[in-house]
Amino acid sequence: MDWLLCDFHIHTSFSDGRLSLREVVDLFGKHGFDVISITDHILDRYTLEERRRKGEQINAITKEGFKDYLKALWKEAKRAWKEYNMLLIPGVEITNNRNLYHILAIDIKEYVEPSLSVEEIIKEVKEQNAIVIAAHPDRKKEDKEHLSWYLWENQEKFKEMFDAWEVANRDDLFNSIGVKKYNYIANSDFHESWHLYSWKTLIR
Repeated sequence: MDWLLCDFHIHTSFSDGRLSLREVVDLFGKHGFDVISITDHILDRYTLEERRRKGEQINAITKEGFKDYLKALWKEAKRAWKEYNMLLIPGVEITNNRNLYHILAIDIKEYVEPSLSVEEIIKEVKEQNAIVIAAHPDRKKEDKEHLSWYLWENQEKFKEMFDAWEVANRDDLFNSIGVKKYNYIANSDFHESWHLYSWKTLIR
């Protein structure tokens, strides 16, 4: 059987990525990827309000802009298939920086409020028949924008709720995820070109 080269955690300039959506598609397509998911950030309302109050860049998809975001992804998905025979799956990284959990929703169709609890987010994502993945569930990172301490500290509680857990992300390996034999996946958490050479997943 053939193997599919996949990356299910990719950011573009729609949120905090360096490259545009089109540039990302061309980069992955030209490097022979079979499946990618674009997962730009949507933010909890507290972080969103704080950034607006401070006059900072939002670097996220707003609820008002969500439909346009999906339309752009579906348009590029057609081009990705036509030019590279590459499947592009629309997704988001549901980002709660207040309570410290990040959740990937793959094949999402409707906006999900990041300020909800983990259980509520999982329920809403699954009701859309989308895939829910625990993003970088670790306590090692010092970057407060990429902390998922809450998922790390509550692995036993959530282990069966997620479809998969990231066992590897960028340059990190999360040993406890592999040792406990959760369903797991490896992604790049792509933000800039060199992240193309980070962890990936092969699927038969």
